[in-house]
Amino acid sequence: MDGLSPAELEARKKDFEKEAIPHMKLLYNYALRMTGDQLEADDLLQDTYMRAFRFFHKFEKGTNCKAWLFRIMKNCYINKYRKNKKEPSKVDYEDVQNFYDSIRDDVIDPNDLEHKVFSNLLDDDLMGALNSLQDDYKTVVILCDLEGLSYEEIAEFLNVPIGTVRSRLHRGRKILQRKLRDYAKSRGYSVETEV
Repeated sequence: MDGLSPAELEARKKDFEKEAIPHMKLLYNYALRMTGDQLEADDLLQDTYMRAFRFFHKFEKGTNCKAWLFRIMKNCYINKYRKNKKEPSKVDYEDVQNFYDSIRDDVIDPNDLEHKVFSNLLDDDLMGALNSLQDDYKTVVILCDLEGLSYEEIAEFLNVPIGTVRSRLHRGRKILQRKLRDYAKSRGYSVETEV
């Protein structure tokens, strides 16, 4: 591989395991939401990590590995989309951004604490409100509030300024707040009226 000695290859492998492997679960969840299919998500994750390892020598240590991996995954997904559509010169980017239309996972580990905590929070009313958001807002809200990515990571991933991320997140949350006011009242929450 790239003319590396066994010692250099072993060093690259250790660096890769330290930098990239900790993000595997987050990337898998993202792949599953993008593809809507467990097998396709597995394939996309595998393609992403194979490509990331192959080009790990181009990764700048000290930069954001998670965002780098997300970009590789997005490119793998777009390339696969192009191949499947048999239109190599044309990709509808909105289709790629709409990966959260099927937000719920079909396969969930019943022992997953995060699932147990949040399973009752994302019911049909909440999902309907989230899915009704304009795609730009929905993507940022999901990446920040559900996936826990930082503004910087989202900006790098979407290739937009941080101010745009903040603006979309603020607007998206405000729209959700208005849409979910009656829902909150029906659940017994005290809801302030809009001024």
